Amino acid sequence: MNVFQLEIVTPEGKAFEGTVEKATVPGIEGSFQVLFNHAPIISTLGKGVVKVETEAGKSLSYAIEDGVAEVLNNKMVVLVESLRETTV
Repeated sequence: MNVFQLEIVTPEGKAFEGTVEKATVPGIEGSFQVLFNHAPIISTLGKGVVKVETEAGKSLSYAIEDGVAEVLNNKMVVLVESLRETTV
């Protein structure tokens, strides 16, 4: 199974930390998906939904207003001002 580490961080602390199969984020120029061995990237995020599929097959969704995402060496860090768990 090809997985990578994901952290979603708010000013209050880590909202999510774990191993995931994929993550989809709302980039400023449009949403994009990150999978195992994704090329390094830093992107600003806009209003939208962060969708995560965990290693265990659980789907999670978080509504955000804006933020920044970094992907490097099979680790993704998403920094956001605020988020709320949602169903999408």
